[in-house]
Amino acid sequence: MFLENKNSSIQQIHFSEIEDRGVTLFIKREDELHPFISGNKYRKLKYNLAEAAKQNKSTLLTFGGAYSNHIAATAAAGFAYNLKTIGIIRGNELANNLLETIQNNPTLKFASEHNMQLEFISRADYKVKTSPEFIASLKEKFGDFYLVPEGGTNTFSVKGCEEILTDEDAKYDIICCAVGTGGTFSGIINTLKSHQKAIGFPALKGDFLHHEIKKYILKQDNWSLNTNYHFGGYAKVSDELIIFINKFKSETKIPLDPVYTGKMMFGIINLIKNDFFEKGAKILAIHTGGLQGIQGMNQLLKKKNSVQIV
Repeated sequence: MFLENKNSSIQQIHFSEIEDRGVTLFIKREDELHPFISGNKYRKLKYNLAEAAKQNKSTLLTFGGAYSNHIAATAAAGFAYNLKTIGIIRGNELANNLLETIQNNPTLKFASEHNMQLEFISRADYKVKTSPEFIASLKEKFGDFYLVPEGGTNTFSVKGCEEILTDEDAKYDIICCAVGTGGTFSGIINTLKSHQKAIGFPALKGDFLHHEIKKYILKQDNWSLNTNYHFGGYAKVSDELIIFINKFKSETKIPLDPVYTGKMMFGIINLIKNDFFEKGAKILAIHTGGLQGIQGMNQLLKKKNSVQIV
């Protein structure tokens, strides 16, 4: 097995905005599993790497945006285990001045430094990236490879994410998790105890996630999605969110990323302040990592003269 079995630490959160609200909040530090293959990406890649080895594949090919946590993690995993990696990146305009693009983009720079071959495609092509015709064209160009889906979500990644919760976590009543493509949340749903419920906080707008999640889960009645905290959609943020992330880190010493865990934690805190949870509830939030994206987000915020993440 490339990536070994690991269990992450849990910290109780003491935050001024939710004192004396009658609930206790904890966070599971999946972000500390690995310095580069962080959080849920560690879980998602674990069995995909094992399957690639089983199929005797020495090349991983995957998809992502220019600031994708998944792209960075796949590059790091390939580098660590001597696998060739190819990243199909959304936005062929980024290739117009490739050296400048890579130099100025922390995620792509990291991926390039870890020997990932970057291929930039148009946004139109990116929309059909899962079609048999497009996959065939990639195989014609790059040869044989093991395909890891965008965000890493497939049955192997869900299997890995089923290892996030352990029997020791049965003492928590509510499990909260940020949701991107749905794989991590699906794994959590599948390992809930009978008395537990899961709440997902999507980073994207739209209602498609219900369908995606239902493809992978065993039960239908122990989870829900709260779509009130996406802040406009994927990679969209506001001064209010960034100020919250900075205050949370200042008080708890726990960094949050602005795309996933920051929005989730903002939502949890807001729900606690509005007495959404029953008194006495024990809530466990999953820190899914993604901290590599902070530097890139700060670059964008600086250009807009907006408050930055500290």
